[in-house]
Amino acid sequence: SSLNVFKYPTLIFEEDSTRSKLTANIYLAERPKYSFSTNLDATQSNIQKFGVAFSPSLQWRNLFKGAENLSLSGRLNVGSSREDIVDKQFFNLLEYGADLKLDFPRIWFPLINTKKFIPNYMLPRTSTSLGFSSQKNIGLDKRTFNGILGYNWTPTNFTKNNVELFNVQYVKNVNEDRFFNVYRNTYDRLNIIAQKDGIAVDDSYFVDGDLSTPAEVDPEIQTPGTTGFINDVINGTLPVGTDPNGLTTDDFNNVKSISEREKRLTENNLIFTSNYTFNKNNRKGPTDNNFYQFRFKFESAGNFLSALSYVIPFEEDDRGLLVFGVPYSQYLKTEYDYVKYWDLAKGNVLAFHSFLGIAVPYGNSDNIPFVRSYFGGGSNDNRAWRPYSLGPGRTDLVNDFNEANLKIALNLEYRFPITGNFKGALFADAGNIWNVFDNVDDPEATFNGLKSLKDIALGSGFGIRYDFTYFVLRGDLGFKTYNPAEESSKRWFRDYNFSNSVLQIGINYPF
Repeated sequence: SSLNVFKYPTLIFEEDSTRSKLTANIYLAERPKYSFSTNLDATQSNIQKFGVAFSPSLQWRNLFKGAENLSLSGRLNVGSSREDIVDKQFFNLLEYGADLKLDFPRIWFPLINTKKFIPNYMLPRTSTSLGFSSQKNIGLDKRTFNGILGYNWTPTNFTKNNVELFNVQYVKNVNEDRFFNVYRNTYDRLNIIAQKDGIAVDDSYFVDGDLSTPAEVDPEIQTPGTTGFINDVINGTLPVGTDPNGLTTDDFNNVKSISEREKRLTENNLIFTSNYTFNKNNRKGPTDNNFYQFRFKFESAGNFLSALSYVIPFEEDDRGLLVFGVPYSQYLKTEYDYVKYWDLAKGNVLAFHSFLGIAVPYGNSDNIPFVRSYFGGGSNDNRAWRPYSLGPGRTDLVNDFNEANLKIALNLEYRFPITGNFKGALFADAGNIWNVFDNVDDPEATFNGLKSLKDIALGSGFGIRYDFTYFVLRGDLGFKTYNPAEESSKRWFRDYNFSNSVLQIGINYPF
């Protein structure tokens, strides 16, 4: 069945003539060698008001007569943005891409006979894939290329191993000049500093005397004045601390931080990783609600390219070593994920989830790529905060999309039946993200030992779910119970009301 070249097996038991023995006959029917399928979805998110996604897929089974399967899939998504900064058309979001994947039921590894320690009963599988995507949305727009060579095998019904020998991703930002049109919180912080009295800012940086006016111009045009103003501050053209109404040291540090974030989020990324994931659980079936599951993952990025640099003379500039003109990312990352269910009888279940993840940059990097960092909030995380709006640390919406390289999450949920297929839940979510061992030195955003645990946010609330048998549709209402971004005396229950609650819509249970 796992080969995916047969339909679901049919088992028929027959008695022998003495009626003392049973013979089990297993009937296998081939799937079609070629098959074509399509999916059409309507979507909605915090980015788009409405979207339509079309996904065709073509499959070739048993390609080389050894149960090899080749698939070619595409995707096209058009949508309407919740923001007006892209253009005035209704369908102003576009994403398209394609993936080519080949997998076969054995471990392919040059010069090594893996059957000795990964026999066939462990269902070994090798997967290779190539993919491309292009995205136009409220962000900088990007094109992504990726390739993967990976293996997986299951020693028992309760354990699974997955190794990606190579996972290569290249991310190219197409419209870097739109940074300040897109990241409005960052832009507003810079705008406030630029308009302070007592500093001699070049008038040409402004439009009609107001740096905020460019928000109304064509987003393809770089916001005037931002680059020049940042350079003047960092290069010392605009003095710091000479006028009580002028630039302060805090202003200088803020502008420097904004400049570093702009460079980081507009820079193209080359991420060359290898990783290992181990999964274990003791769940006996879909109706078993008394079980645990554990996942461990370790990822290493950039070390292969770093080793090659001793043989191949890569280019180098102030960003580090370059491969095809792009600095490659180098970091170590590890994650621990644990889930425990307790069956309280009569459909009542208590579920606990914990997560710890950390990514440490070194060598050719001083930060983690945005696409590999952690964020807080959302329907599967701390449900009292929207995605990317929690943290880092005790900061409060410093950036439009807040992320960091350390994350702690703890979730507890009590699930109970209401009537029929309707289920209810009471939940408490705790956790946050922080910066650690990277180029961020803001004490409010960094993890500084056990004392930083007081920055763990707590959200609580209730939810209603409808069980469609094949999936669960849920709505959760989260309330900010403890908000570390508030003053110390106002952190508990300050925004614990319906007007400040957050409604999260999700498919299936969060853990």
